[in-house]
Amino acid sequence: MKPGLYSEDSITRRVNRENVLFLGGGRALLMQLAHPKVAAGVDEHSDFRAHPLRRLRRTILMTMAIVFGDRETALAAARGVNQVHARVKGRDYRALDPDLLLWVHATLMDTSLVTYETFVRPLLPREREDFYQEFKLLGELLGIPPDRFPTTLLDFESYLHDMLESGLRIDDRALGLAKLVLRPPTRLLPGPAMIPMEVITAGLLPPVLRESYGLAWGAGRQRAYRFAVRTLPRVVAMTPPVFRVWPLPGRNVKLATS
Repeated sequence: MKPGLYSEDSITRRVNRENVLFLGGGRALLMQLAHPKVAAGVDEHSDFRAHPLRRLRRTILMTMAIVFGDRETALAAARGVNQVHARVKGRDYRALDPDLLLWVHATLMDTSLVTYETFVRPLLPREREDFYQEFKLLGELLGIPPDRFPTTLLDFESYLHDMLESGLRIDDRALGLAKLVLRPPTRLLPGPAMIPMEVITAGLLPPVLRESYGLAWGAGRQRAYRFAVRTLPRVVAMTPPVFRVWPLPGRNVKLATS
């Protein structure tokens, strides 16, 4: 097996190989879209309105390639993303703006931790810090200068708090795109079939964003979310690795990122 950027026993690989992390995809997208410049870039330079889940799929493939691929695969995945981002520019934004890159990176890092600790198991403080520090490598590959990262996880949490309190603004564009995230157009599933994912997405979101997006959060949905939080970790714990994680430990991967 060729060596990758992350070791097999790294906390980054341990967390990101859990398939249940896919449940946090909607959360990460809605957090990203809450930044008006990110929402503008997504809306004006992608097929998000026609295929809203493709961005999530590309993000997952890119992350998996960097985290689980060999060194060549990881660096190629990062180069591909950076080449795409270099073409994304608008009236008052550019995708390679370190501040925008840092926010997108923050949504992925925080969502991974929140989803893992909600549906797999809590991490020790040292593990959480290690995950944060290791995840910086992914951000650096995608163009974030090393000195732009909050130094420690505590510093990162302060940055996240400040962004949620005053650094974001959910405009009409974000509200429209959010509807596509929560109810993506598909011929395979009727709209009501997405309600369980809406509930999980709303439950995982920071309350301030849940309220700003106007997501339904009545007593019934809160009970459904608490039920999922109680039961899913037990299901995950009993699931054999062949179904629970991907890729299986010890396997390197090569992934297309387009």
